[in-house]
Amino acid sequence: MSLTNSRRESNSRLDTRFSTWTPLSDKQGNLQLFEERVSLVTRWFDLWTRAQREHLLRSLLARCSKSHLSSCRDWLTEMVPVSQLDFTAVLPRFLSLYIMSFLSPLDLCRAAKVSWYWRILTEQDCLWVDRCVRRGWFLPYTPAEKEFGAWKNHYVSCLSTLDLLTSQETQEVRHALVQQNASVTEEEEDLRKERKIRLQTRQQIQEEKGWTMRTRRVWGSNTKLRGATGGGGSRITRPRSESPLSSLPSLSWPLRALKSSPQTMTARQSLERIPTPSVYRLPSPPTVSSYTRSPTLLLLISNRIPAHELVLNGVKAGVIVVLYDHRGALSALLSQVEGAISGLQVQRLGLLAPGLTEEVHVLDRSCLTEKSLLSPDHREFWEKISGLVAPAQEGGGIDIFCPLAASAAGVALIHALSSLTGLEVSSPVGLATGSFQNILGEWSSSEVHVGFAAQHPAAPPLQYVNEDVLHGWCRQAEWLEEALQELRSSVEASLQQLSLQARGRALEVICLDKLCVPKELSVALTQGLTAITRQKETRPLEFLASFLKECSEDKDEETTGKDEQNPSESPSCSSQTPELQLQQSAFDWRAAAASELLHSETLYLGRLSAVMKVYQEPLTAALNSHKAILSRADIQIIFTAVSQLLQINRVFHADLQTRLQQWSADQCVGDVFVKLGFQLKVYTNYLNNYTTVLHTIDKCREAKPAFRAFLKMMDRTLATHMLSLQELLLCPVWRIHEYVTLLQVLSSHTNPDHPDCKHLHAALNTMLQFRQFIQQLKRNSQTDQSIEETQRLIQGCPILREDNRRLIISQDAALLRGSDDQIPESLRTFEHESDVGLFLFSDALVLTRKSVQHTPFTLTRRSTHTFMASVALSSLTVREILHTRYVCHAFILEGPCRFWVCATERGQDRKRFLSVLRSAIKSALTGH
Repeated sequence: MSLTNSRRESNSRLDTRFSTWTPLSDKQGNLQLFEERVSLVTRWFDLWTRAQREHLLRSLLARCSKSHLSSCRDWLTEMVPVSQLDFTAVLPRFLSLYIMSFLSPLDLCRAAKVSWYWRILTEQDCLWVDRCVRRGWFLPYTPAEKEFGAWKNHYVSCLSTLDLLTSQETQEVRHALVQQNASVTEEEEDLRKERKIRLQTRQQIQEEKGWTMRTRRVWGSNTKLRGATGGGGSRITRPRSESPLSSLPSLSWPLRALKSSPQTMTARQSLERIPTPSVYRLPSPPTVSSYTRSPTLLLLISNRIPAHELVLNGVKAGVIVVLYDHRGALSALLSQVEGAISGLQVQRLGLLAPGLTEEVHVLDRSCLTEKSLLSPDHREFWEKISGLVAPAQEGGGIDIFCPLAASAAGVALIHALSSLTGLEVSSPVGLATGSFQNILGEWSSSEVHVGFAAQHPAAPPLQYVNEDVLHGWCRQAEWLEEALQELRSSVEASLQQLSLQARGRALEVICLDKLCVPKELSVALTQGLTAITRQKETRPLEFLASFLKECSEDKDEETTGKDEQNPSESPSCSSQTPELQLQQSAFDWRAAAASELLHSETLYLGRLSAVMKVYQEPLTAALNSHKAILSRADIQIIFTAVSQLLQINRVFHADLQTRLQQWSADQCVGDVFVKLGFQLKVYTNYLNNYTTVLHTIDKCREAKPAFRAFLKMMDRTLATHMLSLQELLLCPVWRIHEYVTLLQVLSSHTNPDHPDCKHLHAALNTMLQFRQFIQQLKRNSQTDQSIEETQRLIQGCPILREDNRRLIISQDAALLRGSDDQIPESLRTFEHESDVGLFLFSDALVLTRKSVQHTPFTLTRRSTHTFMASVALSSLTVREILHTRYVCHAFILEGPCRFWVCATERGQDRKRFLSVLRSAIKSALTGH
């Protein structure tokens, strides 16, 4: 028994001893022991050298089976990715083809030798068809459905049989493509020589202009001083040896009592006219001879007017100019006008704002029509602003620069506005085509006040702006706007700061107003000292003495001339008024309007014909001669609709010409317009595809150097009326607006019993509906463009494009942080936390954090916006903070979850932005 027990004990000891290495029954102990041994081996492995580790791995892999080795391979692939891999085996097929599209034909042929799959990819037709078509190489047959490599083989065969031309032969062939016929006639040779001479003349003019700009004197250094032609001070004569007077003395004179000469006005415009919106007062310095004040004129100019800076540059002396922001409200505009005139009463009020023949877009959201004039906002605005104008008995009136007198609705608006304000209202009759050229034409004037007419014999627009400047602006406003937009965005902030600095330096230098001398002597001394600095006289005392003597003589001469004037001249002028009115009543307005219609239609046909002759025919000839510049599909997209327009307008022009050759009082032209109205579907198709046409031109211009060179050679020549292809394609849009204006003139001067009256009204209604269609397309395009620009401007901004959403206004402000919310706002101090941008949309307000980065060694700076928050207008409330010693121009924007305290730099910015914001909130709540 004892022997049996001893054997069992010995067996249990043996099992325990063997279990320390490989226990067979205890699974938990086996697992624990395995983990301990793995940890031990791992520590040893970390302490070994590289050779020892590789030896161990090699020994272990030699003992592994194939399944173990396969698992190791997968682990290695996952942990150590392959550095070189065939991208065609990983990427989708279209991405591989897109990558290979950047290879040259020679590289594609080399890539085809890599593998059979690469050969299939590199011989795809999508890689070769564009290369062949671009060179005018077309397949003589249509490839089968499963056939590939046809276009590559065609490219190789054409290239192998290609005839290489020298550079001189290439120029001759290109010149032959441009010619309309195969042989060059004498007329074409004369045109070519004339074009060459014109180019040489243009280059010489540019060189002379550049030399003049480099060698010209500073502003105000001309040798003559011209007096204002109207609305300003009297003329001042100066000695011949005197240099022109600069505008610096005028900066120290009181603004209300002074009147400026053109030289004084030019320099002040450079200092005071850049910031917008601003008020520009252009008074002239008091003359030495007279203190008679001419009637003060007030001109309101919207910053939405194209090239309004050019109009500001030509404003006459004695005219108060208010350049207002078109995005503001009527209340803000009224307060700006009241601050500009400072309690003075103006003789007449001029309004230069965008508009049509039946409405005036005074502001972005305030359109003046006969119906809207009865609204409380418009009624209050015009009643208050008419109180700032002299009564009608004294020559007071309102001049609106929109052609309202061309339509019945516009005439009704004129009468309604005249009845509301009690003033004479005048506007152009619209008997001229072009962007703003109707301003230079006839104006409606029911009353002529003798006293005012004697002082201002010129037409209404010439009372405000110099004639030369006005003529240049009316003809070139649309073209100058593109350059001025870039100029405003780049240098507006810098010029505003330079304006303040220059005015400060001028006021520090000229301090004669502190001397106890009469104002006449102060003005004369200032002008004399300025002339000395310009001329750099060696004997300043003698020059100043002669200068003052000449001033005294000028005063005596002007006083004597005024005493000798014949007072009977004024009645003679007034006696001519009935004759002028009789001539105006006898004038055949229908014949003049029909003649203008035929003339403008001839110009319009010339521009459409230029599109076909200068662009379409050479491109088609190049395509037929296998020297393609554009593909046939692109040519059809760009020019097909233009050819259709040209065809129907040629018929329209022939009908008009027939009617005018047999013109009489009973002649009709309305039925010709009705016939054209039935074919407006062609214009509809043209406008619907207009955006696609422009995108096609831009795409081909960027992708095809031959087309880029072709446009550079053809654009802005005499054959294209100095217009580019894109500008010529915009002519049909302009023509529809001209049709409406001319039809309104014809309708307003056609008697109701005339046989043409019915057709004219029908045609006018059709054209008005089509013009609304064009305006809707333009608004949609501008809305999409503004939202896209804002989306690119704001970093991290959610998607802004939604239905019926548009950008109304944007405003820069400062984000403030209060010290303690328990303290009243009037005693609370605020800290500037950061700059913010407020972007107001029709349904939401977006707040961004604005950061400004200045470029080293330059004055330029770049602003970036980062999205911060957005609030729906329906849940937004606005509250103003009163002006205190701690904060000014501040307001609070309260959302559903938080609020922001913001402040603008100027009070008028806050007033304008809050008025527009409250109006947008009201519209969002009411659903309008």
